[in-house]
Amino acid sequence: MTATPRLPEGYTLTTDPSRIDIERVHHWLSTDAYWALGRAPATQRAAIEGSLNFAVHEATTDEQVAYARVVTDRATFAWLCDVYVDPSVRGKGIGSALVAAVREELRAFGVRRVLLATHDAHAVYARLGFRPLDRPDQWMALALD
Repeated sequence: MTATPRLPEGYTLTTDPSRIDIERVHHWLSTDAYWALGRAPATQRAAIEGSLNFAVHEATTDEQVAYARVVTDRATFAWLCDVYVDPSVRGKGIGSALVAAVREELRAFGVRRVLLATHDAHAVYARLGFRPLDRPDQWMALALD
């Protein structure tokens, strides 16, 4: 079994949609995340509203410091996306603990497959149990650009 990293002391995790700082998440992703540069605020809001969301907050200030979004049917499949940790708290294990919490939440639903795409964080996700697809030749994508 893959280890379950814990949030450092002084941080809390929530899936309560009312606790998502939508403007902060939009700023992070649209200005600093290679996969979402330039994303419109309305697009980000719709994505949040249609997804299972995870946020990490600094406990004393309640400032949101990390975010992850999951597109899922909560039964068989999930896509982990928009994982972001504020640069000021990177290196503390917050991202790993966030993704581990996502993994455990999805496991509780009975989801059996979680996909994600990453350009540069393969080793981070591998430590949490992710691995390359066994048969990538069986997967296809439809780009509606």
